[in-house]
Amino acid sequence: MSLSRLFRTPEAAAGLVILGLLVAMAVAAPWLFPRDPLAIAGQPLLPPFQDWALPLGTDRLGRDVVAGLFHGARTSLAVGLAAAAASILVGSIVGTVAGFAGGLVDEVLMRITDAFQTVPGFLLSLALVSVVGPSLSVVVAAIALSAWTGPTRIARAEVLSIRERDYVASARVIGMHPVEIAFREVLPNALPPVLALSSVIVAAAILTEAALSFLGLGDPNRVTWGGMIAEGRAVLRSAPYLSVIPGIALVLSVLGVYLAGEGVVEGTAAREGQA
Repeated sequence: MSLSRLFRTPEAAAGLVILGLLVAMAVAAPWLFPRDPLAIAGQPLLPPFQDWALPLGTDRLGRDVVAGLFHGARTSLAVGLAAAAASILVGSIVGTVAGFAGGLVDEVLMRITDAFQTVPGFLLSLALVSVVGPSLSVVVAAIALSAWTGPTRIARAEVLSIRERDYVASARVIGMHPVEIAFREVLPNALPPVLALSSVIVAAAILTEAALSFLGLGDPNRVTWGGMIAEGRAVLRSAPYLSVIPGIALVLSVLGVYLAGEGVVEGTAAREGQA
């Protein structure tokens, strides 16, 4: 897909620009701020623009806010992409098996999916992290556990439609194994609508990770935007920038991911329409 198609609307262009900045921050963080972002960098509660070595000031412990923003972008992007990849992988497999097998297998798998959907995603993530313990891998697994049901339902619906097509019947006639037919012939054609959910899952994962960190359930060894917002609560009246700056970064990142995803979907739909 060409960039001109992705930039066909102002919303998509803005989303891609924001997403590009987020990726640039995440990639550049180790080079621009090689020190531990949790280390003390100056006097505590230094306001923004008072010291150009610390342009956005410091928090209550004297940690650099800019370094926290850049390293927090790495955490948010890593969690969002990993959770989206895991949930789409699990959802695609479960949806393909349910839709292609049908019968009792389909019924059992979809009832399990229904059971997970009855529990609010954030509460499920909160419960798992509380029981297992806060770490980046546990946070990713918890978010994926609450997000796989959407891709499952979409994959199943697509597979139910595709499995009756002529090329699938031809594959059965020549003796291909049902598992090979399902994952080699059917699943690749069912994936595009599932992948369209990626931006929504990434955005939701970034928000969920921030919420868990805000509650003190994020990885304690990593800087997170939710943790920075929580850190600023105690001095919200005297130093509101400690919560406002990472809050703005969080909102812009989620908005950028969502708008960029919408741009990709619209560009794909336009290309298919012209075809």
